[in-house]
Amino acid sequence: MKNVLYVPLDDRPVNLDDVITLGQASGLNLITPNADDIRNRIDSVADASGTQLIGTSAPSYGKPEQIRQFIKRHASSVQGFIISIDMLVYGGLIGSRRLRTSGTGTYPHYDSETTDLLDVIREIKQLYPDKPVYVLDTIMRLATTSYVEGLSYDAYTESRSFMGIARREYTDFGDIVSGYNVSSDGTELGETIHFNKSHYYNTRQHKFKTNYYVLDQLVRHGYIDFLAIGVDDANKEGVQINEIRFVENYIDTYLGGCEGQNPDRAVILPDADGLGHSLVARMANQLHRGGSKTKISIQYYGPHGSTIINNYEYMTVHQNILRHIDVIDGLYVDSTPDIEIVAITDETQVSSAVNRIDANGESSIATVVMDFTGRGAANQAVTEPLLDSNYTGRLLGYSAWNTAGNIMGLSLGMGQARYAFLVTETAASELKSAVNAHGSLLFKRFLKDYYYKRLAIAEVRSYSRTPSHIRYDNLQASFADQNMRLFNTESAYQHVFTILRDQMQIHTTTLAGRNAFLIGTSAPACSVKEINGCAWTLAEYSSACLAYDNPDFIWWRAFEITLNPEVTLQ
Repeated sequence: MKNVLYVPLDDRPVNLDDVITLGQASGLNLITPNADDIRNRIDSVADASGTQLIGTSAPSYGKPEQIRQFIKRHASSVQGFIISIDMLVYGGLIGSRRLRTSGTGTYPHYDSETTDLLDVIREIKQLYPDKPVYVLDTIMRLATTSYVEGLSYDAYTESRSFMGIARREYTDFGDIVSGYNVSSDGTELGETIHFNKSHYYNTRQHKFKTNYYVLDQLVRHGYIDFLAIGVDDANKEGVQINEIRFVENYIDTYLGGCEGQNPDRAVILPDADGLGHSLVARMANQLHRGGSKTKISIQYYGPHGSTIINNYEYMTVHQNILRHIDVIDGLYVDSTPDIEIVAITDETQVSSAVNRIDANGESSIATVVMDFTGRGAANQAVTEPLLDSNYTGRLLGYSAWNTAGNIMGLSLGMGQARYAFLVTETAASELKSAVNAHGSLLFKRFLKDYYYKRLAIAEVRSYSRTPSHIRYDNLQASFADQNMRLFNTESAYQHVFTILRDQMQIHTTTLAGRNAFLIGTSAPACSVKEINGCAWTLAEYSSACLAYDNPDFIWWRAFEITLNPEVTLQ
């Protein structure tokens, strides 16, 4: 396996556990920082008077100085770098949104502590010019983070709405960072109730100056080989738009881009949590195939992606898929692809989509499936037919998790990373361990995206939101599952673990027996173990297990869980 240094966006499973497993599935050993140095958590302390909740406090952030030392310590022993700017500078995604009480200096000398951290990227590229350096950065989202440093869910909803109001158009960097509060008609926006907008603007200024520094001081001068900029929880208008257009214009003017993108140097797109998968895919393609472009086509089942703009995004589904293809180092084609994307945009078309998956399986055409119909979780009407197909177990990638951009990043990252490995690796031991990792990750996507996010989560939320299970009389019941450690009674908090773990044992057994896997039967389904020209070597699904105490509410909220099933094939 090839060693790659990986600094994640944060330690949620989508950015850490799953990306590490994807590395294993594609012949990459991801070297990651110590767990304590990337630990991110929402507030862990409740301020209360009896049964009245007053506020919350004490979140956890990563440790930027430790991250810098980690990068320097391992630079000589790895073959490539994937580094999150949010973790390196701010201690993770929630740290990058941390409200600031004062502004910062004038770019580029806006914050010496920040630029010193960023310049570790310059140092490693100067020392190891032949090692690929890939970086992920984010444009700050509209909303604050709920239950971090006392910010409530009311602050989240107000900030997302307030920051989504159309702003006056600016193109100059200085005008953008000083004009956040100017509406499209040129008037100043009013006051906020649940969060301090001045502190928010300070945070946004600092983050955008960091975005600019990465582009202007690092990418432009060749210290970063490729930059993926994810627009986190985006909108078609609002405070982000001037920043997005500035970045696009910078890529065109200084990085040789066209229409705001350069697939060889920098791409900006709606996504954040899918970027780890996408850059692992690009790294796998570079280290295994020397960057040879993978040909990728798209088949829509339902409305064409050019007709859809989802919530939390500012470009169409089709444009966003094309940008994700750029990030993973692929090439969009109309026919004869290496990988075909089956994009399901209407649940009533799932039968035709499954027929296509089956035909591709029969013809040995690598396939990735994206389910856009579930609005944050796998759609039962789509997932049940997928799991009824014996060829679903052969997919190189699949996702129905969270935003459309996340779905693209996760599924396409899986597909490209796996493909780059399958067409180049020949060692039996490497092929065996990698197919087990891929089988585990594909199994997990269905177990989490469908059996947890669509089915089991309902029971968890119902129990957490029951009034007698809530500590505080003044807490709205629908908020209880957003920080169960603080908002539920101790006995209720412990009981949701029992619900989670019992349910996931049942669902693991059920999923293992579905036609997609048929584990424990006389004719198990198969996964792709090796690709040699037009010929596929297959491996049969043999076992699937989930340690009873593995499922965990890593961020103390129902939305996100740890879930690491282990699947073996033979």
